Amino acid sequence: MGRELSIGFAAARDVFQETDEALKQNLSRLMFEGPEDELRLTENAQPALMAASLAAFRTIEREGGVKLAQIASFVAGHSLGEYSALAAAGSFTLADAARLLKTRGRAMQKAVPVGEGAMAALLGADLEKAEAIAAAARRNEAGTDEICVVANDNAPGQAVVSGQRSAVERAAKLAPGYGAKSMMLPVSAPFHCPMMKPAADAMADALAKVAIEAPAVPLIANVSAEPVEDPLVIRKLLVEQVTARVRWRECVLAMKERDVDNLVEIGSGKVLTGLAKRISREMNAVSIQTPADIEAFLKSL
Repeated sequence: MGRELSIGFAAARDVFQETDEALKQNLSRLMFEGPEDELRLTENAQPALMAASLAAFRTIEREGGVKLAQIASFVAGHSLGEYSALAAAGSFTLADAARLLKTRGRAMQKAVPVGEGAMAALLGADLEKAEAIAAAARRNEAGTDEICVVANDNAPGQAVVSGQRSAVERAAKLAPGYGAKSMMLPVSAPFHCPMMKPAADAMADALAKVAIEAPAVPLIANVSAEPVEDPLVIRKLLVEQVTARVRWRECVLAMKERDVDNLVEIGSGKVLTGLAKRISREMNAVSIQTPADIEAFLKSL
């Protein structure tokens, strides 16, 4: 993860070194060499994903001789990706973003004992149908309500529910009755649901100690699916984001409504590019991960 960029570009090497120094951890070696099970621990995975994104982004800036505001109208990030987006836009320093994500990962893992929470993908379910499934799954056999909410509205036909394991498992079983398929997700905690309140409190404390600048271009926020530039509002939304739904489908549509034609996913993986194509076939979406991707993108500017 990130090794090819590190070999090819000084800007990427600088990002990995700065991240390692901020965390007082050799995260880059873990990214490049593994072991994978240690990298996948959420306290490592979150800053690692940010570092991979910023390594590619800063390489684009340095190799292309461009700044974000010259080539983009907005930034956005899915869940922890908001920190990457804000670091790219200059709201956070890279070091602060890395430390915040380390804190966020640890806090989210500690918020709920392992095994008590779960998440499930609902395939073929739009938001309305996913909300109906979650509502039906809340009532247990004893007649009391448990936590089960829509945590991610990712794209038409793809939503994710999160909450207490028993309630999420009921949602998965109920899905076929609503014309949807379900898949339990291999996650370590029930993200983006009320059970994450202790993690939200921890992030409120951490974010209160960090300087946040106005971004170079507006952020389309997960919580509101609206542009935001005010640092005070950004701080508030990042706290809310821990327990709130990721409104990704609406975020992409919000950019489309503001005349965005091209979406560029920068970092590790192509998940958001695939989602964007499902959300709007009229928008062009590309993924940038490798030196070849960067070269092709810079030629297209």
